[in-house]
Amino acid sequence: MQGDFGHNEQCFRALVDNAIDGIVVIGASEVLHYANKRAAEVLGYSIEEMYNLRIKDVVHPDEADRVLDRFRGRMTGETVPRQYETVLVRKDGRSVPVEFTASITTWRGNPADFVIIRDLSDRKKIEAERDVMIAVVEQAAEPIVITKTDATIIYVNRAFEQQTGYSREEVLGKRPSVLQSGKHDRAFYEKMWGTLLKGEPWTGVLVNRRKDGTLYQEETVISPIRDADGRLVNFVAIKLDVTREKELEAQLRQSQKMEAVGRLAGGVAHDFNNMLTVITGYSEFLLKRLSASDPIRSELEAIRQAGERAAGLTRQLLAFSRKQILAPQVLNVNRVVSETDKMLRRLIGEDIELVAILAPDLGNVKADPGQIEQVVMNLAVNARDAMPEGGRLTIETANVDLSEEYAREHIDASPGPHVMLAVSDTGVGMDEETRSHIFEPFFTTKEMGKGTGLGLSTVHGIVKQSDGSIDVESLPERGTTFKIFLPRIEETAEASAAKSGPDRELSGTETVLLVEDDPGVRAFGVRVLRERGYTVIEARGGAEALSLAGRHAGPIHLVVSDVVMPGMSGRDMAERLAVQRPGTKILYMSGYTDDAISRHGVLDPGTAFLQKPFTPDALVRTARSVLDGQRTAPN
Repeated sequence: MQGDFGHNEQCFRALVDNAIDGIVVIGASEVLHYANKRAAEVLGYSIEEMYNLRIKDVVHPDEADRVLDRFRGRMTGETVPRQYETVLVRKDGRSVPVEFTASITTWRGNPADFVIIRDLSDRKKIEAERDVMIAVVEQAAEPIVITKTDATIIYVNRAFEQQTGYSREEVLGKRPSVLQSGKHDRAFYEKMWGTLLKGEPWTGVLVNRRKDGTLYQEETVISPIRDADGRLVNFVAIKLDVTREKELEAQLRQSQKMEAVGRLAGGVAHDFNNMLTVITGYSEFLLKRLSASDPIRSELEAIRQAGERAAGLTRQLLAFSRKQILAPQVLNVNRVVSETDKMLRRLIGEDIELVAILAPDLGNVKADPGQIEQVVMNLAVNARDAMPEGGRLTIETANVDLSEEYAREHIDASPGPHVMLAVSDTGVGMDEETRSHIFEPFFTTKEMGKGTGLGLSTVHGIVKQSDGSIDVESLPERGTTFKIFLPRIEETAEASAAKSGPDRELSGTETVLLVEDDPGVRAFGVRVLRERGYTVIEARGGAEALSLAGRHAGPIHLVVSDVVMPGMSGRDMAERLAVQRPGTKILYMSGYTDDAISRHGVLDPGTAFLQKPFTPDALVRTARSVLDGQRTAPN
């Protein structure tokens, strides 16, 4: 800026006193000769105090040398930057970021530096906030995508790159449709864009595809961005990968559904077992009274066999609903697999190769050996049916330690040491939809009449009741692997129980109190026991049983009681009766068990139990065993 303000000072003051930027004039002595009001405000001095301040009095010490060098360079005619940023110090000691724009002029006949000072405090604050926002967006854990209104991508953050596998360069200028998985139809996207183009935010779950082809689910919020005039200029999408959460939700829903179906199945099995007790029991009665040549014998045999098949189905329902009675013992799964080898080979046929890979150092588990054998057999049958043209069936055991992460991802699993039993086939495999239903009772992919749909649901129930978990891996045409995990224990495996000898005399003369709310079962039980010589007192429920026992003058040697009855459970009745008659023995019977006599279906030590349906011989044999002081295992 050229000119002699010494002759035009009045005009100069009128021009600069009301300027929006600070203005100072610095003489060759590095002293301020002039300052306008804005300059005084920036530095916190009065105008009078500004005069005769030196450059080094107002420039931050870290910046003083640089500012003085440039001032002196201008004063001597050197080419130095006219405009640059620096930091001043206010009277109160606070720093002020400013921008200097300097030029040589004359002040009252002498060379001087004319400096315009622009306060950058607000701009620096905005820039700092912007930098923070950029860092937040760039380093956010959630993917963020910004697009134009035509959906062209103009920004993605690092989390987007990590989640999708696409680099920033690969997607800039493209549309988000590069991530589409094909899981949403056209109507889905039309509805989404209809919402956005109205200027409203859209929230939903998208199933997208990564660069490597894998699918993932993300909760997405897409918000419209408007400029100062209210015009729609951009969309910003914030995403959250919820793949694992959705899988866990699906597992939880499936678990809850299975639990509800299990309760229904258990109730149905209970009622069926009462009816089957009558059907199979009276069939046995009649068959024993008929000669081998009797013309109706074949019809009765058919009725009994149908009853036995129905009883088998109800046992499977009880296994699924986890309401069966177990007789657990410490065992080695390798032994169970080895003992079923011959049976398995006959079961699967010659066109299927059976391979056993059994860990020699396999740990022990506590489970019912008969139930674990049923698990192996059911999985083998399932594998056989999946390989109609033949293949390979592999049974593998191993010691494994399930991690906390695995347990978090599999809602039924628990972390810690386990024994794994894996059954794999090379069969047709399953798609995701089929896999989600395989443990449901009565679900089957076989044609009508080829299967009940209870095999895998039985496996699921047995594993769960044994405090284990089960996992399935399968792909269409790639085969299937079922992995069962049972808690590993340090106890030594028990030896196989010796076979019982021939039946002894089952008749008796003792008095038996039979408590059963089902009239058909009660009448059947009374008849069986009386025909074997026992004196029987019959009661329809717990309250009546206590009343009859109180009025009976003689001893009551044994109480045979249903577990679940209206008004009073069998256990409650037995506990009250024990006060009146402490020497009386108790035999429970039920179509299913619950916490009235057991915890998770495992009998308390010393508890005698008879599972419905039962035959006449099973009833008198069990009753005789209890009367003789022997603990009776579940039949």
